[in-house]
Amino acid sequence: MGSRASTLLREEEIEEIKKETGFSHSQITRLYSRFTSLDKGENGTLSREDFQRIPELAINPLGDRIINAFFPEGEDQVNFRGFMRTLAHFRPIEDNEKNKDPTASEPLNSRTNKLLFAFQLYDLDRDDKISRDELLQVLRMMVGVNISDEQLGSIADRTIQEADQNGDNSISFNEFIKVGNLQHIYVWAGDHYLILTYILLSVLQDCLCSSV
Repeated sequence: MGSRASTLLREEEIEEIKKETGFSHSQITRLYSRFTSLDKGENGTLSREDFQRIPELAINPLGDRIINAFFPEGEDQVNFRGFMRTLAHFRPIEDNEKNKDPTASEPLNSRTNKLLFAFQLYDLDRDDKISRDELLQVLRMMVGVNISDEQLGSIADRTIQEADQNGDNSISFNEFIKVGNLQHIYVWAGDHYLILTYILLSVLQDCLCSSV
């Protein structure tokens, strides 16, 4: 299957994906090989079930949220280009990319796009804001039963209080960006500190990098 499928990725497609995502030619071909190995239906797309076969995602408490991030709303399949666009968020921001053509669109791995990706993982109902209940659900996924509901509630309340600037008891993306730019919003959880945005990005990056 691998050799048959690899012939479907044309050189012009590789160049387009390279320009769009910033991945190198060799990275794209390697990731295409991984993509086709996950594509059990051999139809050029991946389903949620295909992603669930990745061991690191299967055991990760945020696995379902990570998988959902690959699928546009209302879609249940993702093609290789969409797969690469999502993975591009996890590329490091390289110094030599910061001075590129200012008229070009913002790269997928920019700081803003990384934060938007993280924001969308918290925004469970996709209404462009993070409510206290959504924050609680994601925190519970992250820490499991290691912290009591009362402690998690305290964490959620303090986080909302720190970030909410317009008094609507939720966090918009603009408010989320300002929290992220502080570099360290710490919330107390018993004897543990959770760095909300950055621990989430770290979990995602480690998981996906080890899977490809």
